[in-house]
Amino acid sequence: MKKSNNNKLGIIFTPIIFCLVMCLALTAVVLPKYDKLSSLLGMFISDTQIDYSSAYENIFVPTKNSGDTVNAEDVDFPGLNKQFGKLSIEGADVDAKLFYGDGTVPLRNGVGIYGGSFIPGYGKTILVAGHNNTYFNGLKNVKKGDIIKIRTSYGNYEYKITDTAIHDSKNTSAYDLEADYENLILYTCYPFDGLGLTNLRFFVYAEKVKGPEIVGLYE
Repeated sequence: MKKSNNNKLGIIFTPIIFCLVMCLALTAVVLPKYDKLSSLLGMFISDTQIDYSSAYENIFVPTKNSGDTVNAEDVDFPGLNKQFGKLSIEGADVDAKLFYGDGTVPLRNGVGIYGGSFIPGYGKTILVAGHNNTYFNGLKNVKKGDIIKIRTSYGNYEYKITDTAIHDSKNTSAYDLEADYENLILYTCYPFDGLGLTNLRFFVYAEKVKGPEIVGLYE
């Protein structure tokens, strides 16, 4: 009789225990993905943006210097995640804070210079990243001949757009970080209204037409 009761209890509780184990297993697998998806969607559809304003230092102080040179000793070289200027393209709806670095803090608050490239005035390649849904969405409006303006604490710069192109994200020939002349390259994910990372990048190429050269770098 007891054995019969035990069998009945086993028949009743075994499916329940199995269901609980399966629910726990599914939760462990699905929840992390759900959290990532929620975070990603929140970047684009949330009415309240995450505040990163206290996570960086602003060393940008406007100057009128648009001359030929500026001494290196007078330049406050930016550290990682520091805002040291502003970047704008008139008529293209691009007006953003400019940071050194292209991580979360810079790209949530503006646009950022890739750490493997250079800052304006250095005479080398300046590679600037920005999100396609926010600060660099206006790149879809640029055209050849437009002027990109960069203002820093040590000088004001202008770059004339010479070309635009779409490249695969893994195509390193889309830019030359070893160029021996000053050039500005802006890039963002493509298409402009796509959500999250894509396999394509939209590039804007520009040549320097105005702004001081930093001298005394190697003295």
